[in-house]
Amino acid sequence: MFNPSVRGASFALLIAAGAFPLSALACATCGCALSTDAATGFSTATGWRASLQYDFINQNQLRSGTHTISASQVAALNNAGGDQEVEHDTVNRYITLGLSYSPSADWNAKLLVPYIDRGHSTFGSASNPLGADDLSGATIKGLGDIRVIGTWQGLLERKNLGFQFGIKLPTGDFGGPNAAGDGVAGRHPTPFSSGPASQNPSPGNLVDTSLQPGTGSTDLIFGTFYHQPVGEDFDAFVNAQFQTAVANRLHQAGQDYRPGNTATVSFGARYEENPDFVPQLQVNVYRKGADQGALADTTDTAGTVVNLSPGATFSVRENLQVFGFAQVPVFSHLAGYQLAPRWTASAGVSYGF
Repeated sequence: MFNPSVRGASFALLIAAGAFPLSALACATCGCALSTDAATGFSTATGWRASLQYDFINQNQLRSGTHTISASQVAALNNAGGDQEVEHDTVNRYITLGLSYSPSADWNAKLLVPYIDRGHSTFGSASNPLGADDLSGATIKGLGDIRVIGTWQGLLERKNLGFQFGIKLPTGDFGGPNAAGDGVAGRHPTPFSSGPASQNPSPGNLVDTSLQPGTGSTDLIFGTFYHQPVGEDFDAFVNAQFQTAVANRLHQAGQDYRPGNTATVSFGARYEENPDFVPQLQVNVYRKGADQGALADTTDTAGTVVNLSPGATFSVRENLQVFGFAQVPVFSHLAGYQLAPRWTASAGVSYGF
């Protein structure tokens, strides 16, 4: 029988929920590990800055290892007596409000507040032939996990080397049914709203723990970046980030959950001949470890993804910037059977005052 509490979202979704590359929200999911710092330029301006970013990630293809796989191929595992979830799609929309303050060119502090709007559908552990009657759906909306990140870039005179330290707080709703299926773990987890899973008696009608708006964990974030002019009009950059959960509200026996560690490396170049229009190309590499605990899908939540991310930043007027990027996965190696996007998109606006 399909138990949504122990069927994790795909690796792609978990990146989307948990990845803020350096000081900004990444769209993520198998993909948006976009470096927003590089997108808008590594600023040393003092004062306040507000930003708003929108990320769209449509996870609509099943993948295993380095290849796509059909839903019927996954369902065949259940025909043979297995218990493998056959996910259908997950559409993610993220709106992230950012507010930062720089008292000097050396220091910056940023607050990032995400709102999550996610639609998810799954066949559960149905076997072939798959039909519409097997499909369960849910809409998950709410505040995500807030992040606070500090940056210091005072080591070099040019301020082109920076170090970052941050914390992710468990502000989003999280949890699901406990492993025994007789109680609810966490805080206000979202239930399925249609299909067979919605008809299960509570708490068996709840959406997977890894699909909820938050993870229930407090995470530490460490990052660094470096950028350097190359030639007359180009600026090259590289940055890296590591995130790990250090405290988990879901920690009791039979209802524990810990999101896997994540690591991101991004590099690329900005073409800066015209400061009002700066095209750039990023390469984003993302690695995620498997989730752990009784409420985790340990076999379907790890992997590595490489994205090619073209985009551009526009200076509309002084202190006002807008940017847009697309991300296309050029390589992925995913554990188990996971949903992944064919592309993702990000757009944002930033204003200094």
